[in-house]
Amino acid sequence: MDQKAIFNATVCILGVLILLLHIVNILLKKNRRKDENSLLSFFIFTAIHFATYFTFVLIKEFYTSDSFIIAFYTVFYIMNNIEVILFYNYMSIYSNVHSKAKRIVDIVNIVLFSAFIISDIVNIFTHIYFTSVNGVYTRSSLMILSQGYQFVVLLSSFIIIVMTKSLSIREKIAFGFYCILPAVSIIIQNALPGYAIAYLALFISIEILFLFLNVEKNIRLEEDEKKLHEANIRIMMSQIQPHFIYNTLSSISTLITMNPYDAQKALDDFTDYLRANFSALTQTKLVSFRDELMHIKTYANLEKHRFNDRLNMVYDIQVIDFPVPPLTIQPLVENAIKHGILKKIEGGTVTLRTYEDENAYYVEIEDDGVGFDMEKIDFSNNKHIGLNNVRHRLKSMCKGDIVFSSQVGKGTKVVVTFEK
Repeated sequence: MDQKAIFNATVCILGVLILLLHIVNILLKKNRRKDENSLLSFFIFTAIHFATYFTFVLIKEFYTSDSFIIAFYTVFYIMNNIEVILFYNYMSIYSNVHSKAKRIVDIVNIVLFSAFIISDIVNIFTHIYFTSVNGVYTRSSLMILSQGYQFVVLLSSFIIIVMTKSLSIREKIAFGFYCILPAVSIIIQNALPGYAIAYLALFISIEILFLFLNVEKNIRLEEDEKKLHEANIRIMMSQIQPHFIYNTLSSISTLITMNPYDAQKALDDFTDYLRANFSALTQTKLVSFRDELMHIKTYANLEKHRFNDRLNMVYDIQVIDFPVPPLTIQPLVENAIKHGILKKIEGGTVTLRTYEDENAYYVEIEDDGVGFDMEKIDFSNNKHIGLNNVRHRLKSMCKGDIVFSSQVGKGTKVVVTFEK
């Protein structure tokens, strides 16, 4: 082997060995995330890609011909394009971007991928990119165009990454390295033919991806799980308030002599309410909104027993079977009743509404209560611990979001978004 062949073979062997370790590491996980499954596919294909090039380097030492060179290099260029589209898929799933611009880029990506795969195959007969003369790989003047798909996708990926606000600086740097380093290496490799500079850059970029993103995300998820448990305890403290228990028991006590049937029903509702709250203390998995709705109705019935006609509940439920963190909607309904409706002498109406589109499920809690001045409320302080717990669990368990809008004297509207 000459110096170039030794360099290329070494890069490929290291790449395959390191990738195999990462693949085994991901396969051993019991509960893999969607982005980890995408990363696994990306790593498996990349390992095959490195192994294929290593095989080519070995065979070339003993056998070469024009048809052999053209066939292998055609396979390499097709594999390069597949590699890029697998990266794009991983980046899309990891960043979880859903926008009109992103969907347009997806369509353009598929069209370009198909076009360049076809052009790679056409090159076998037309030699528009490269050919082989006496067993020697020879580039044409249009060679750089064969890598056009990779440049376009990596550039568009870089733009999407920079514009995605949900990604941290660390995540943007990791993705940015993959977008920039291989693109730069392609230019360098055109100036240094024979050396697999692009494969070396690919190897380095993948290591940065794995260490900066996958490992870091697993560590962060473990920390979030601890915070989640602490948040659940604080939720219980904020939700089962002593004065609510006292007032409910007092109402039931009064009903026993006036209306035993309603007293029994109120006591059943109160039992269900407490059971759901205590169950949420140890619940770390998502539940169906159907279950959350039952808990909301139980709570609302208890308040109806106390306040009668001052409280009116309206349920506009268009979609019911979607996952939510337990006890995330009920506290918002409770806020609407306590801080919106019941602060008006005549009371009012709370409307609970659900609907969906292609990107997310939505839950709206709207009341016609007293409302508040948005500029005077600081949701980050300790007075709003229940709301902050809800916000934390929405973000950590399902990448959910919560938005408030309110006007003094007109009421408040809360929109909770659960991404699909």
